[in-house]
Amino acid sequence: MTSIQGYIPPSLPLHHELETKAVLKKAIAANTALAKLNGVAVRIPNQAVLINALVLQEAKDSSEIENIITTHDDLYRSSIDDTHLTQAVKEVRHYGEALRKGFELVTHNKLLLVKDIIQIQSILEKNDAGIRKQGGTQLKNDQTGEVVFIPPQYENDIRNALANLERYINDAKLDDIDPLIKMAVIHHQFETIHPFYDGNGRTGRILNILYLVLSELLDLPILYLSRYITTHKADYYRLLQKVRTDQAWEEWALFMLEGIEQTANQTIQLIYQIDELMQKTALEIQAFPGKLYSKDLVEALFVHPYTRIEFIEQRLAVSRQTASKYLKQLEALGILHSTQLGNGKYFINHRFYELLSRPQS
Repeated sequence: MTSIQGYIPPSLPLHHELETKAVLKKAIAANTALAKLNGVAVRIPNQAVLINALVLQEAKDSSEIENIITTHDDLYRSSIDDTHLTQAVKEVRHYGEALRKGFELVTHNKLLLVKDIIQIQSILEKNDAGIRKQGGTQLKNDQTGEVVFIPPQYENDIRNALANLERYINDAKLDDIDPLIKMAVIHHQFETIHPFYDGNGRTGRILNILYLVLSELLDLPILYLSRYITTHKADYYRLLQKVRTDQAWEEWALFMLEGIEQTANQTIQLIYQIDELMQKTALEIQAFPGKLYSKDLVEALFVHPYTRIEFIEQRLAVSRQTASKYLKQLEALGILHSTQLGNGKYFINHRFYELLSRPQS
């Protein structure tokens, strides 16, 4: 219902047929792609390589939905240099920090609680405003300024809805539908509750991946829907509202399941490409005369596209002189390119940078 108190979402589980023939068929395809992704991820034994690469990309794409725009170059450079950060880069980095904290909480506690969601949002926004306590929140069309949705206005309604959502997330017995369909319901419910003054969209997108980890469908946080949502932004917001007005759950579930399938398949291809590039780089280093090659060195080059002497020195536990020698030899091989930025010298794994910056198809 909608009134001065705003739209109060129905309690979960829904009294609505979600597992239609079309939705179940799409859920099978999405689950198959997701299971393959989880299996393929082991091709990259160093988890930091995958997590860093994908979390940074997700942070960039998710923030872009909220018109927080940064470049790959600024973002990757910021991974090893905290000086002179733009506001956009800072916000994207906060997103990555919040996502990692959420992953830590879920893997440790095997639960996803409201207090965790509040903590994730506080890291994201760098404030402790917490759950909305004052009315007046309205969601408007960016172009026309038209009010398209009024979420719950009263703190008690928001907290009650969040308590219901917490039970739904953590108690599998409440609803035995396919977990991917359930993720679509959870995402819609959270965005409809809209519990915070700011950061609801980005927090909701973090909850997607955390729920997949909580449900043991993924071991690592490596599937992110933000690029899919950005590409289909108009449909995403249209369908969010259509569920509220027309109960269009089938259309919403199909949209989200298609996003999971597409994104999983794109990420699988990216993992294959990263693995292939790492193997090629290892062979190039092995062909270099002397004692340059080590498995740790190769992995260090793929933790971030940008690196510097201090990073190699710490990562490999070698002297600064040895780290400098390694980087110069790698540059001579054409594996790295060096650049001077301010007072610091950086080395770019240019092929890895280009791979991560390339639009996924």
